[in-house]
Amino acid sequence: MEKQTAGRTQLGEFAPKFAELNDDVLFGEVWSREDKLSLRDRSLVTICVFMGKGLFDSSLKHHLMNAKKNGITKLEMAEIITHAAFYAGWPNAWAVFNMAKEVYQDDDVTETHGGLFGLGKPNDAYAQYFIGQSYLNPLTNPENTSLFLANVTFEPGCRNNWHIHHASKGGGQILVCVDGEGWYQEEGKEAQSLKAGDVVTIPANVKHWHGAKKGSWFSHIAIEVPGEDTKNEWCEPVSDEEYDKL
Repeated sequence: MEKQTAGRTQLGEFAPKFAELNDDVLFGEVWSREDKLSLRDRSLVTICVFMGKGLFDSSLKHHLMNAKKNGITKLEMAEIITHAAFYAGWPNAWAVFNMAKEVYQDDDVTETHGGLFGLGKPNDAYAQYFIGQSYLNPLTNPENTSLFLANVTFEPGCRNNWHIHHASKGGGQILVCVDGEGWYQEEGKEAQSLKAGDVVTIPANVKHWHGAKKGSWFSHIAIEVPGEDTKNEWCEPVSDEEYDKL
């Protein structure tokens, strides 16, 4: 995440220690522990705490802006505030809604997914190998090039089955994450959290799966690496028990 400097900017001379703790500890150490809790989820928790305590100053607006930046959509924010209203109070919900409307006012009413490359069409041809709905937007034509690229989008909770990209030489796959948050896991290893900008190199002949996190859409460009004797083997689904542990 970006380095926080608000403490030093606003309170550096008056309260240097507080500024240091704000910038270096709260935002520098706690918020940066993305391997423990994603920025998106930290934003969600923070907004609920502010709402519950009735704190509706510029700090809340800052956290709402961060939440939007960290991937919480307009529809998700409305649902978060509605849910929290039953615990934090109806007047508090009204106050947060009024501020959230300002932050999300530029968003389209209809959500778009797929990132810069677009959602594409339902991935019906491979639906049997996915849990949940996925979408496919081919970016190259296999008839014109040996390198096939496609933007694959997963709805929240969607993932593909365990599978293997076989090859006797070369082969494998590269994932370039472009939108949302997801998971990638190789057999025998811990699952890897993914966000836009991450790149995953998948060796040939390695059993693995990938897909979206529970609360987020996820898109990646899948690049099929050319090789010899290439073929894909689809294996068993990723069970709810396995997935829910992540």
